[in-house]
Amino acid sequence: MRPFHSHMDLALEQAQAAALRGEVPVGAVLIDPQGQVVAADGNRTLQLSDPTAHAEIQVIRAACAAARSQRLPGHALWVTLEPCPMCAAAISAARIELLYYGADDPRMGGVAHGARVFDHPQCHHKPQVYDGISAQKSRELLQHFFAARR
Repeated sequence: MRPFHSHMDLALEQAQAAALRGEVPVGAVLIDPQGQVVAADGNRTLQLSDPTAHAEIQVIRAACAAARSQRLPGHALWVTLEPCPMCAAAISAARIELLYYGADDPRMGGVAHGARVFDHPQCHHKPQVYDGISAQKSRELLQHFFAARR
């Protein structure tokens, strides 16, 4: 078993880069079973004119393309905000093993809040979920982003 290493700092860097692009500051990093970063990105919904271009979807697409597979067993996903229902469904479909996320999202979340996708009887795969990692940093980044727009 490899030693634990947090990749939340890289996810936060991706969130910050998203904010600089005018995107909601959410960042994600996907790690392969050997502990290597295979994809890192932030939200790109505005840039790509694509409502599905959330950070999680971006890294899942990139990792699946690199692996030449629709499934990512043994992979770990780090994301700064609780995934929405769409992203949670994609995480399940990709068979990602571990999900680490920062801030809770009581309004739009799909893991611990709202749809609770992984608890649904039709969910075929439930990753191990660890929440609250660098939650305060993630929350502050989001709060500053939205406060600047008000």
